[in-house]
Amino acid sequence: MIGYVTLGTNDREKAGKFYDAVCGELGCGRMMDTEQFTAWGKPGGAAGIGVGTPFDGKTATIGNGVMVALEAKDEEQVRRLYDIALANGGTCDGPPGPRGEGFYAAYFRDPDGNLIEISIIK
Repeated sequence: MIGYVTLGTNDREKAGKFYDAVCGELGCGRMMDTEQFTAWGKPGGAAGIGVGTPFDGKTATIGNGVMVALEAKDEEQVRRLYDIALANGGTCDGPPGPRGEGFYAAYFRDPDGNLIEISIIK
């Protein structure tokens, strides 16, 4: 099972502010914070998300075709998280709405360009 997913960042302060807001709405805070890596989640809970500068010292880049999907509790939370993401430096990659039978989602990119989905499956 996945413990957490790590995304690269070139600006931990900016990424930290973004994920503090998004993960705060999801009901979790920072569970790990070092000089190079920060993770949000609940130890022993569902999978978390982390950001860090690449260990090889090179510039962090987005992965083409890579996406992290976060689970919302309802459609209203999908909309709130989308708004929170955009208010904290994220950019739209697909506004909230139905994406097929029983699936409601929104897509945004974090300040580093990583693709994030927030969704509810009914």
